[in-house]
Amino acid sequence: MTSIDPEGPRPDEQRKTARKRRRGAVRLRTLLIWLAVVPTVAMGAQGFFTADRLVLQSANLRADVADGERIGTPLYELMTALQAERSTAAARWAGQPVSHTDLSSGRADTDRAVAAFQQAAGARDVREDDRIDQHVRDAQKQLAQLGTYRERTDVRSGGADRTTAYYSGVIQQLIGIFGEFSNLDDAALSQQSRPVLALIEATEVLAREDTLLAAAGPTGKLSAAKFGEFTDAVGAQRFLYVSSIVPYLSEKGQQAVAQIQSSDAWKAKGRIEAAALSDHQDVPGGVVLPRATHGWPAMYAQLVPQLTTLNADQLRAVIGNAEATAEDLDGDLAWMIGISAAALLLVVAVAVFTTRTVLRRLALLHERTVTVAEETLPEIVDRLQRGQGIDADALPMESNEQDEVGRISDAFARSVAVSVDGHRQLADERRGFGMFAAGIASRTGNLVSRQLGLTEELQDTFGHDEALLAELMKSDQLTVGMRRQIENLLILAGGEIPDPHVEPMRVADLLREAAAEVEEFRRIERIALDEVSVEPRVISAISHLLAELLDNATRFSPPASKVAIRAELVTDGLSVEIEDRGPRVAAERYEEMNGRLHAAPPYSVLAENAHRLGLFVVGHLADQLQARVTLRRSTFGGTSAIVIIPAEHLVRSEPAGTPGAAAPRTPAPERREARKPELTLHPRPATPAPTATAAGLPRRQPSEAPAAERTPPGDGAAPPPLPERRPQTHIAQQLREGRTSEPVSQDTATPEEVADAWADYEQGTETVEIELRRDKS
Repeated sequence: MTSIDPEGPRPDEQRKTARKRRRGAVRLRTLLIWLAVVPTVAMGAQGFFTADRLVLQSANLRADVADGERIGTPLYELMTALQAERSTAAARWAGQPVSHTDLSSGRADTDRAVAAFQQAAGARDVREDDRIDQHVRDAQKQLAQLGTYRERTDVRSGGADRTTAYYSGVIQQLIGIFGEFSNLDDAALSQQSRPVLALIEATEVLAREDTLLAAAGPTGKLSAAKFGEFTDAVGAQRFLYVSSIVPYLSEKGQQAVAQIQSSDAWKAKGRIEAAALSDHQDVPGGVVLPRATHGWPAMYAQLVPQLTTLNADQLRAVIGNAEATAEDLDGDLAWMIGISAAALLLVVAVAVFTTRTVLRRLALLHERTVTVAEETLPEIVDRLQRGQGIDADALPMESNEQDEVGRISDAFARSVAVSVDGHRQLADERRGFGMFAAGIASRTGNLVSRQLGLTEELQDTFGHDEALLAELMKSDQLTVGMRRQIENLLILAGGEIPDPHVEPMRVADLLREAAAEVEEFRRIERIALDEVSVEPRVISAISHLLAELLDNATRFSPPASKVAIRAELVTDGLSVEIEDRGPRVAAERYEEMNGRLHAAPPYSVLAENAHRLGLFVVGHLADQLQARVTLRRSTFGGTSAIVIIPAEHLVRSEPAGTPGAAAPRTPAPERREARKPELTLHPRPATPAPTATAAGLPRRQPSEAPAAERTPPGDGAAPPPLPERRPQTHIAQQLREGRTSEPVSQDTATPEEVADAWADYEQGTETVEIELRRDKS
């Protein structure tokens, strides 16, 4: 026994699709997470770098403040002490009378300033790599030579210019340290420190004027070069105050400068400078300064303390502002950290909320889609295929939400609606095709009925001719097979075989009736182990089901082998086993065939297996009867088909020894809703029970007239008994009745109507095929 081999489900492709769907979901979730993580990390990084910059700026300002407080005052005191010692050394080189006490006092002041500077420079700096410390170390190296130049001044060796140049070089190094102080890590503070540095440089220019006038000596004579230096110093000092100091000082600083410039000492300085520049006398080798320059030392002694106070106040103001700025930076840093943290938390919260909302909505959409695809839609399609209506509320409705997820959901709802409409159209076309096929089967059945009637008449007329009678029996058997194929068409079209029986039938007779439908009925061995009968309403369906299985068994087993059919009562009802000696079938094929026995195939599968429709018919009949049909390997290597007929279709037979006793009848349960009731052919009238011939085979008896009396052969010998069957025992009324009630000449259909009907059929078939190909793709 074998079965069809249609294309089944492909689990590998389903698993690949599921993996792709999972990868798509994971990929989308990952993208959403990255969409939340990237701005969060970027904002956190930006806040971190901003905070780090503020912390570094504050640390640098505090380091500059610490350097200013640590070294600023000793540095300025050292510079003024060196300027005074430079002037004293220049006067001593010029031959002016400088007392030993004044010389020693000035050097002692310088030594104290150097000691204080060295102590401040030796303190630990908060910055490991400090540009100020480098200048301090350079100044310390130059200060180490101070003793040497003092000795040269005392013994007047090495030249006055070289000595004064040494002092000027050390002072410039110290001013360079002040210049580094002005390069603060804040633009406003750097701008504020620029005029302070210019004040220090202006003080140094004034000190160089004092040194040059001291170098003139008692004669008041300067070389042309030194007089040029004096002229440059006067111009440079005036330029610094006009262009680099006064315009950039604060209002308080400008007032302090204005107060100094209005003092008597400053006015005297201006008069002395003007007299030196205009009243000098040019002499060979230089110039002679006027007597007005003799008042310079007294003026200078009064002016220096004022300038020192101004410079110190401006230095302290810069340091104070730097410290205040550092505190402001710390406050800004705290605010920035707080605001950044709040903003970051807000961004994280919004990102998490958005991501969770999107993922939740996508998860709900996925769950809804899976439910519709795996439960709702298959149920709707199944109901449409059974010809039942569907509830509009069962379909997903459009939400009309305007966001992306809502539009996707609405698009899915529209696609489901289109799919359901397509399946509804296919179901309608299938139902229409079934009705068309039923009509064709009815017309063809009428011809088969007439053929069977004609065969019976020939058997009754020429029954004395054994050879002719045998050929007529073969023709009759082929015609019965044609009738069964027509009934198969009716079943596959969605209809049911109407049953004309009104009385229960014994299982033994039912097995005989099923075997009589098979061309190779002589190879079938029937065994009924229990006395039980079958309800009349299912006799034809069970007989047809068994006939299809027997036909498969005889066709796919060796010609000389036997096919056994055995019936016995079991717990769940009646078990009918059909066993053949056919070829070996693989285990996976049995699993596939058993699956096909429990599912109605689409027309596409039927079309691909049009030459092997037996088990499809069996599956339809088993579904109608609520029976279970299972194929498995038999002990002989062939195939064993086991049919379990439910107990509700059975009636217990009374023992033969109790005449007149009524057989107990099992109340017939309510029949299932017919799939296609409009396709069912009209019931047939009941026919007499089959009688057995001498050979034990069923014999067809005419239903309208008794058989004509046969004429014995001429030699008077009785002819041997031949197998005969009773005709028209379970066929539809349309197949049983003769054509007298519907002669061909009375067909009212015109050729145009027939052409239109075939055109509609071809168009419907083409539409079904297009839809099926689209579903496969």
